[in-house]
Amino acid sequence: MGLRDVVERTPGLRTLLDGMYGLYGRRVEVHLARTPHHIGVILDGNRRWAKATGGTTAYGHQRGADKISEFLGWCDETHVKVVTLWMLSTDNLSRPAEELVPLLGIIEDAVTGLADARRWRVNPVGALDLLPQHTADVLKRAAQDTAHIDGITVNVAVGYGGRHEIADAVRSLLQEHAGRGTSIEELAEVLDVEHIAEHLYTKGQPDPDLVIRTSGEQRLSGFLLWQSAHSEFYFCEAYWPAFRKVDFLRALRDFQQRNRRLGL
Repeated sequence: MGLRDVVERTPGLRTLLDGMYGLYGRRVEVHLARTPHHIGVILDGNRRWAKATGGTTAYGHQRGADKISEFLGWCDETHVKVVTLWMLSTDNLSRPAEELVPLLGIIEDAVTGLADARRWRVNPVGALDLLPQHTADVLKRAAQDTAHIDGITVNVAVGYGGRHEIADAVRSLLQEHAGRGTSIEELAEVLDVEHIAEHLYTKGQPDPDLVIRTSGEQRLSGFLLWQSAHSEFYFCEAYWPAFRKVDFLRALRDFQQRNRRLGL
């Protein structure tokens, strides 16, 4: 059992540490001079957190979903403008039905809750055609209900895969030019990266400055493959349900200390 597991199982110790981390977090926050405009987050570790704390897989996913509003509140406080949350990958869709069905329900409730809060603009990103119709409808309705909100744009990546996104972008580009009567030869002569970027799920948005992955895994697993070409990456040991404000502020402090050359 790791230290984090011991803390989770010991309320008194957790309260003491929360107070200490709160003081530390305020000191870090005071010294933040530069924060990311767009943050991407891989919400990883729900199942492992549940196992470590003796809960069910569904309980882990629910606690992970509960963390989202709290996280967005931290982003509001630090003036982040765009957040992309990877909630379900295309690979996750092959999980057993006994896990996938409850997970989809938790995601639907979480997205509906974000829309009902009327604080953030919800923008689904992913292959909605791969999702059950009810889930796709919930995502579309959340987008419609918050389109007028002047808050953080929250990209909810559900049924998302980076390779799938690029394939969809190329397909959309080809269909657009076919409709104009452009030949393949003519398109090949003028095609550049910006043409593809204009057909990504995140078209019109800035690329992420910072990508955070929780749970200790140090890989992107296909998250924002195109958009993260010049992103900074921060890998945190905490499982997503246990991710604290102090962990977030550490990520921002680390970002602030990076020398971002952006390929130059």
